[in-house]
Amino acid sequence: MSLVMISTMVLCFALTISVAVSIGLASILGIQASNANMLISVKEMFASINKFPLAAIPFFILAGNLMETGGISRRLVEFAKSIVGGVQGGLPMTCVLTCMIFAAVSGSSVATTFAIGAILIPALIKHGYPTSYAAALQATSAELGVIIPPSIPMILYGVSAEVSIGELFIAGFGPGLLISFALMLFVWAYCKWKGWGKNDGEGRMPFGKATLQAGWALLMPVIILGGIYGGVFTPTEASAVAVFYALIVGIVIYREIKPKDLFAILRKSAISSAVIMFIIANAGLFA
Repeated sequence: MSLVMISTMVLCFALTISVAVSIGLASILGIQASNANMLISVKEMFASINKFPLAAIPFFILAGNLMETGGISRRLVEFAKSIVGGVQGGLPMTCVLTCMIFAAVSGSSVATTFAIGAILIPALIKHGYPTSYAAALQATSAELGVIIPPSIPMILYGVSAEVSIGELFIAGFGPGLLISFALMLFVWAYCKWKGWGKNDGEGRMPFGKATLQAGWALLMPVIILGGIYGGVFTPTEASAVAVFYALIVGIVIYREIKPKDLFAILRKSAISSAVIMFIIANAGLFA
């Protein structure tokens, strides 16, 4: 049975079939090869996603999309640029720093890519950076969402391994900062070597003004991470708090989210969440 499952999965990967479908198809063929009851597949898939901590995933994804539409991500970019934008290679460094801050709220690399990449990739290209470099930088920086809490992959690992998600978050904070600063140092040295980014400081907002403008956005990771580390709420509860805070800031304070935008935000979040849950369900069946 194991040989059938692994062979089928590898073949599907080679045919560029999606990961979730490949795993699910391999599992079903494995069940058929072992002459087991097909009802097992339904039971195991449901059991894999019927776990309370997994409720944090759609909430964190929704919070990230609300931040993108509500102007929070744009203000975070201006804040990061006010700190590191004045040096050569400051714009790519801004990308890394903004992704680090955004990941500390959304926990999702996908949400970080959409929210920050939509702003910074065109800006990088406009300032003379190669398109391939801008795309690679954004993809790399967005992956900070894997290690910096509240990380969705950490939630998945905690549920699967039955370990404390809060302790995983605490353990990921230091390495996440270390990776972020190492990336910024590398980006600065690489741009110096290539001679890129000598005019990155153009249009840079003063630090005080940028901090004041991004005050509500910067308060968000403090509330979320402070609440988790302080034991005020669990990671799952923190995800709901993140949604509520992003909604209030986007609608009441920044006033950039309109009632007509909510359906598109919810639809986008539901699709992203469904993809992740489908992968988890099929992975549980495969296991």
